[in-house]
Amino acid sequence: MDNQKFIKGGINTVMGVKEVTEDRTVQTNLENPQWDKAVTLKYIGATLVQIAVLVGLLWSADFAFARFDIKALPDWMPIAIACGFFAFVTLRSRFFSLLDNTRNSGRYTSLRRPSWAPPPLAFPIVWMSIAVLRVVSAYLVWSAMEQTFLCLPLVLFVVHLSLGDTWNTIFTVEGRLGLAVPAVILGPFLSVAILTISYYQTAPLAGWIIFPSWVWLTVATALCISLWQLNGKEPLYPLISQYMGDRKQTG
Repeated sequence: MDNQKFIKGGINTVMGVKEVTEDRTVQTNLENPQWDKAVTLKYIGATLVQIAVLVGLLWSADFAFARFDIKALPDWMPIAIACGFFAFVTLRSRFFSLLDNTRNSGRYTSLRRPSWAPPPLAFPIVWMSIAVLRVVSAYLVWSAMEQTFLCLPLVLFVVHLSLGDTWNTIFTVEGRLGLAVPAVILGPFLSVAILTISYYQTAPLAGWIIFPSWVWLTVATALCISLWQLNGKEPLYPLISQYMGDRKQTG
């Protein structure tokens, strides 16, 4: 158990994951479910802002490379800078999100899970491995695009990261099991499929390297659907919280 905590703690440190100190589960009113339009706009708006900021970061990287005489540097230095940049974006993308991206390690363990569900320790290990694949594949695409950061495949990459961060807020932080289903299908799962195809068309090796991420997200999507089915099947849209519903009734 101590070894598991050590491994998980080390991976969380590298990934920039902070454990939540209090339960932030959204208590929804399932007896009188009502669509929360405001929170829907919040998710969409925050995701678009994060994408815009990360695209701006790609542009800034191109500007910095053009501003300084990169050719005067040793051959290995631009490569190291690019890999460091992609590692930063991969591991710290949630820092650019307006949403709460702390993590609740007890969320997964508190739910009824299918018999085939991976053990909790598998998740940080798998995501750390995928982070390495993301950095390597992004570097290969950057190199194939003549060392250009602001290009379509890498824009799709930051879109994928942003959608994943929003899904983590929905599922891991707020515990919206219903909304998490369409969010994971239309977000991380669909975007990684598009990303893998785009990478492959740009640099076939990069496509193969990022492909395990698609495989894992296929498993994660199936697991998300199964968790929803086993834990109440709440509506597949964001509901007004129990507190807000009570306040409306008494107001």
